[in-house]
Amino acid sequence: MTRSASKIKLTGYKDLFGSGVTMSDKEEITEIPLNELHEFANHPFHVVDNDEMNELVQSIKEHGVLIPGIVRRRMEGGYEIIAGHRRSHAAGLAGLKTVPMIIKNCDDDVSTLLMVDTNLQRESILPSEKAHAYKMKYDAMKHQGKAGRSGDSLKEMAEETGEGWKTIQRYIWLARLSDELLEFVDQKKLGLVPGIDISFLNVKPQRWVHDYLLGHPLNVTTAQSAKLKQYGQSGELTEAMVGLILSEEKTRPRKVTIGSDRIGKYFPENYSNEEIEKVIYQLLDEWKNQK
Repeated sequence: MTRSASKIKLTGYKDLFGSGVTMSDKEEITEIPLNELHEFANHPFHVVDNDEMNELVQSIKEHGVLIPGIVRRRMEGGYEIIAGHRRSHAAGLAGLKTVPMIIKNCDDDVSTLLMVDTNLQRESILPSEKAHAYKMKYDAMKHQGKAGRSGDSLKEMAEETGEGWKTIQRYIWLARLSDELLEFVDQKKLGLVPGIDISFLNVKPQRWVHDYLLGHPLNVTTAQSAKLKQYGQSGELTEAMVGLILSEEKTRPRKVTIGSDRIGKYFPENYSNEEIEKVIYQLLDEWKNQK
């Protein structure tokens, strides 16, 4: 079975890449040498050698690259990958020298939108990947003049992705986190909501939080992150305060239950629950004052 897809017209383009991606009649699938391919600038999606990658490599060894990627020509020479980073990497591991690609002539904004939309179709996406991807897509749409009134681009993104615009906004905020803190979010060492709160801090306070969490593997509560955000926005946050806030004990309210059979013998039968509670509180107050 030949792996070459050179000069084959693609008829199911929208089925493969989604309705937001179109292909002109002049565009064809071309085999491009792997050594001429370059990563997309600031590509937010990781290419990891894991079990899924091993399965993709095995599939390519058996059937070749069935779905072509998308590239555009670089001024410096070679091609920039818009879609197909994982396929290209797997093709190299499978021993291929070339990979089928569709060469598109598109500017930075269109390329960014294509890159994000095609990668968001993946089943497993890390929070950091989604955060940076949504931020890149949002910025590209604004640059294209699609933002209009405040929030319009978020609503358009929500319609395209099926995710609520408020959720998309939170992921865009999350992209402001340092790479180190975003890695904590990916590793589930830092929750999404606390991470979003901390994303409102400037670079130096974020570094304080990171350094503290390195030496104190604690879960950051939403109450703690909200307090960090509050003091950060007021300009009062210091490194010492970060330590104090994150070291606050996460106490739970105590609940004590006294059985009615044990306490009933101390009160007349005509006493109501409210009267019993009142007497107990009075006795406790007297006991406390005697200590």
